[in-house]
Amino acid sequence: MVYRRHNQPGCGGCLLVIGLVLLATGGAPALLNFLGFLFFTGLFGVLLLIAAFWGFSFYIQSRISSYEASQTESHNRFVHLLVNILVKFAQADGHFTKMELQTMLNFFQYNLRYNQDQIYWVKQLIKEAREDETGMEELLTEFKNTFAYEPRLILLELVYQIIYTKQHPPANELTQARNIAIFLQISAYDQRTIEAKYMYRQRQEAATGVRAEEQYYAVLGLDTGADFAEIKKAYRKLSMQYHPDKVSHLGEEFQRVAEEKMKEINQAYDYFKHKFNNG
Repeated sequence: MVYRRHNQPGCGGCLLVIGLVLLATGGAPALLNFLGFLFFTGLFGVLLLIAAFWGFSFYIQSRISSYEASQTESHNRFVHLLVNILVKFAQADGHFTKMELQTMLNFFQYNLRYNQDQIYWVKQLIKEAREDETGMEELLTEFKNTFAYEPRLILLELVYQIIYTKQHPPANELTQARNIAIFLQISAYDQRTIEAKYMYRQRQEAATGVRAEEQYYAVLGLDTGADFAEIKKAYRKLSMQYHPDKVSHLGEEFQRVAEEKMKEINQAYDYFKHKFNNG
């Protein structure tokens, strides 16, 4: 699936329309008379609305093109594939609802902290993805062949974030997420770590006590009751995988995802270090 950057919009269409109007009405005097007629019949207002809509569309396309040009090819391709995969997720049941659209936009706006220009871009990508007939397997194959292991982990993190924005995550989406992890050759350990973290986050009743400790184990991908040697080994492994420098080529927002993951890992490790050293 080839990613094509959105070009700056041109004005050939509007110049053609003006030329045809002038030709059809006999020149500028006839055009002025025609505009006067439209004004008094109320159609002038309609034309103004059409012009305003066209002007806004032109502005949006210009902002999208400028933003894309400011980013690396790796970043643009990563987001493009991510959006297409998430849209295919939403379309798995044969429908793409307004709620699913808003969930995706909220994810980019609040989780990835996208500004208005970036949201314009994502909306355009979503629109194109909904009309694209490329299958999930082809998208995932391209992703696997393009990006290393660490970006694949970021993708799986984002997929689970989308799933767990729902009060009751659908079983079919959880199954699909697990299949994606297998297809991308993500280890069972890493897949369980990510899924368990979001499951416990949604279910947690308080920030302290047994429930919090279970979540800390889940963040490190460990079963409840693992000893400190296992905890330290898991911490070192995850710290290497989620180091922000490994996804720096994907853009600042995905570095922040890795940084947030590192904060969670450090918080879990600090909890157990304090518990075992003072136990």
